Amino acid sequence: MSLFDYTLKELQDKLHKKEITVSDLVSESYNRIKEVDGQVKAFLTLNEEAAKSKAKELDEGQSTSNSFLYGIPLGVKDNIVTKGLRTTCGSQFLSNFEDPLYNATVVQKLQSENTVTIGKLNMDEFAMGSSNENSSYFTTRNPWNTDYVPGGSSGGSAAAVAAKEVFFSLGSDTGGSIRQPAAFCGVVGLKPTYGLVSRFGLVAFASSLDQIGPVTRTVEDNAHLLQAIVGHDEMDTTSANVEIPNYSDALSQDVKGLKIAVPSEYLQEGVAPEVREAVLNALEVYKDLGATWEEVSLPHSKYAVAAYYLLSSSEASANLARFDGVRYGVRSEKAENMLDMYKLSRSEGFGDEVKRRIMLGTFALSSGYYDAYYKKAQKVRTLIKNDFDKVFEDYDVIVGPTTPTPAFKVGEKIDDPLTMYANDILTIPVNLAGVPGMSIPCGFSSEGLPIGLQLIGKHFDESTLYRAAYAFEQATDHHKKQPVLGGDR
Repeated sequence: MSLFDYTLKELQDKLHKKEITVSDLVSESYNRIKEVDGQVKAFLTLNEEAAKSKAKELDEGQSTSNSFLYGIPLGVKDNIVTKGLRTTCGSQFLSNFEDPLYNATVVQKLQSENTVTIGKLNMDEFAMGSSNENSSYFTTRNPWNTDYVPGGSSGGSAAAVAAKEVFFSLGSDTGGSIRQPAAFCGVVGLKPTYGLVSRFGLVAFASSLDQIGPVTRTVEDNAHLLQAIVGHDEMDTTSANVEIPNYSDALSQDVKGLKIAVPSEYLQEGVAPEVREAVLNALEVYKDLGATWEEVSLPHSKYAVAAYYLLSSSEASANLARFDGVRYGVRSEKAENMLDMYKLSRSEGFGDEVKRRIMLGTFALSSGYYDAYYKKAQKVRTLIKNDFDKVFEDYDVIVGPTTPTPAFKVGEKIDDPLTMYANDILTIPVNLAGVPGMSIPCGFSSEGLPIGLQLIGKHFDESTLYRAAYAFEQATDHHKKQPVLGGDR
């Protein structure tokens, strides 16, 4: 039995009984990476020497830590800054960012829990993409079938956990970039309430939408990981100063009397029949557990994709202006003057998708178009938030599919940006409203690919999401099924 088959709680029990060591865990992770990452391609940068040194240090210490994360190997999405460990955002522009001077707050928090960073995970360039095919290095593959994409932009984060290369990982979610790959890869991914987790040290894509969150194999592990990274941070002006509950307490509660809302818009045309069936079957499970569900409407959801791409691209246009060949990133060697340096550095450093969004955002913010596009998109965002607020007056949680379809094949949609953008149609409204959203496995397609169930909660009510997700997980066995890779065959 692999160590990856145990929960965090079980591993801590083994560590305390000295049945295993932290070095055993770290070695297991790197051995697994050497075995299967040639197929999965989840990692951009490994931290092997430092990780093994940290493991040895923890083994030789006399720690009495009660943290469920003590000594556990993790992967970090490559847009989260790690001191002394290369951070590229999946872009050639930052290929030389070998030695960042500080850690992101979430990394610092996890280091204080004595986790061990295994390496940095592949992603769509600057988090712009839904398939991981926009990474400027290589495409990560879905561990369930390597002909398929793992989702994006946190594709590396989800694939590494699904492939048992790390026990958990950190991702970031701007319009579904944790939940969509979690659904495609059959793992648990949470986009927390905006402001619950510090964004300090997260390389910005769209600052009013970005949020760091945990990716794990089980709901219980996810709750433990979120507990470690939440909290107010003075280094982040959008960080919320709210009371933090013990998320694990929610796992002991049943769902009797839980009121579930199911948006009719989330099950209409465009949602694959097998996805709709899996969601309806999940609702029957909740009904058997004592919850009730009713159909509701989120009428402005149909405008979410258009509003999102205007707003996120506008913010990206502003945020990525700092990458100019002077202060950050690789400078073009072909430039003969200052203007050429700016133009060539940006044209050579950014990929096509990043350029597309910068141009769209710059256009939306330009004189004469600001009111017609950007301002109108902000008004639509408010309407979408109001839709959620209205539903949550009468219901505890919103449930629907995470994605309209299971994972698609590599290369199938990359040349059709509009179709690719529509893939996030069910996750984008959550970011626009700032509410928390979670994806958990709820079934499999006829081709054996995972299907994700999305749970959406009230602002700062992650506890209810964990309560609902854990009850479903314990009543089903979808999370117990694992992909077959390498020596597993």
